[in-house]
Amino acid sequence: MNKENTPLLEMRNIKKDFFGNQVLSDINLTLGEGEVIGLVGENGAGKSTLMRILFGADMIRETGGYGGDVILNGEVQNFNSPFDAIEAGIGMVHQEFSLIPGFSTTENILLNREPKKKNLISEIFGDRMNTLNRGEMEKKAAEAIELMGVNIDPKMVISDMPVGHKQFTEIARELSKEQLKLLILDEPTAVLTEKEAESLLAAIRGMAERGIAIIFITHRLQEILSVCDRVVVMRDGYIVNETPAKESSVEQITKWMVGRDVKNAAASSKIRNYDNAPTILSIEKLWVDMPGETVRNVSLEVKEGEILGIGGLAGQGKLGIPNGIMGLYQAGGKVTFEGREIPLNSPRSCLDASFAFVSEDRRGVGLLLDESLEWNIAFPAMQIQNKFLKNYLGGLIKWRDEKAIKEVTDQYIEELAIKCTSSKQKAKELSGGNQQKVCLAKAFALSPRLLFVSEPTRGIDVGAKALVLEALKKFNRENGVTIVIVSSELEELRQSCDRIAIVSGGKIAGVLPASSSVEDLGMLMLSQVV
Repeated sequence: MNKENTPLLEMRNIKKDFFGNQVLSDINLTLGEGEVIGLVGENGAGKSTLMRILFGADMIRETGGYGGDVILNGEVQNFNSPFDAIEAGIGMVHQEFSLIPGFSTTENILLNREPKKKNLISEIFGDRMNTLNRGEMEKKAAEAIELMGVNIDPKMVISDMPVGHKQFTEIARELSKEQLKLLILDEPTAVLTEKEAESLLAAIRGMAERGIAIIFITHRLQEILSVCDRVVVMRDGYIVNETPAKESSVEQITKWMVGRDVKNAAASSKIRNYDNAPTILSIEKLWVDMPGETVRNVSLEVKEGEILGIGGLAGQGKLGIPNGIMGLYQAGGKVTFEGREIPLNSPRSCLDASFAFVSEDRRGVGLLLDESLEWNIAFPAMQIQNKFLKNYLGGLIKWRDEKAIKEVTDQYIEELAIKCTSSKQKAKELSGGNQQKVCLAKAFALSPRLLFVSEPTRGIDVGAKALVLEALKKFNRENGVTIVIVSSELEELRQSCDRIAIVSGGKIAGVLPASSSVEDLGMLMLSQVV
């Protein structure tokens, strides 16, 4: 093959599954030297998994590896760790910061690559006694910062920095690596102000001019159009569209992202009008201090018996609303349920008011991973409502009703098609989709009056998605439970909800019927973001 015509990067026929759940299917992607591509897609589309494969992430190897080939400069690569990828010239800036808080900007930028200088002791006892060359460190750090065109104090300690400067420090660390050929930026502008984002976009253009190829992942579609050469759209583990950025628009990209035959997609199976229904939940001037999902000033009314969807781009605050109301993060404002004010920052008050919450963090918050399905599904109702307990000695002694616990668990295993060996199986042994169904079953067992469900289908396959959404609709219809679904996937909100509230910039940008067009909802998403 002619070396001059060889792309910098080729990903050929990439496939990946997690415990039988196919998350990437036959992905083919090329990238030339100095080219910038925008990789877009809804949460769960497969973007992060694809980038983890490219960067040699440990979790890929630990879950059985992947199919297909990663080819860099015409040579097939087999990265066993991110260190191998870094050595080959690939850098990655993750959504979560990986900085040492007590170190300075310079120390973080050059961590483990610090220039050293010899001294009298090291001449005798060897290189391990060399000292840091502080002058050279500051020079190299300043050069990397200058490449971004921003003003950051090289001596400032990370813990004292504003969040935008931390993001620039992460990027400067990658730019300081002399062998850098390809840089992956995962939502780099989510925490930046408008002015900082403009500086970063200018820096991306500068990197490309110096021959560094960039994969830019962002939900801010206008940024994709302004800085990228090509737009690559992923959906449900496939690349569904690839086009020059100058031939695209925000509206077109939105359509490709949500896809799934948008023109024919019905909103709900039956569009229900709740204009005259009583308000069951009133939210006034809610603020929530949730890192990365800050809620600034949300006012919203939820109608009795409806399914209300809350959508919005990553980092705009939608996840903060249920987490703040349920007391998982510091919150303020006023929440009224059935005419009675619910104290904020008090999870027990919410549970006593007959709220239930299915968290987006099913492994960290939603499940007792080392316990059985029976214990996971029955324990909250047992603890909060004294369900599934037998009374002895006139109620002086309460003991678990093992028969009732098994019956309710078997009921939901059947209704939700939870794939397991038995009700005694541990939650950690199930696939992600089946773990999500257990979280739903646990909430259903509480028989709540109001149910918050956050990212109900994140990371689960298409078949499981349909079943989970149908289970929520059925629970709403048959039990009259008011449900609030928070999701990054606009199409699933359109198919499941009666109305959709869009959060942008930590506020409600608008509330529309679920039958509204993707374009109208997409424009609301971008109203305070672009």
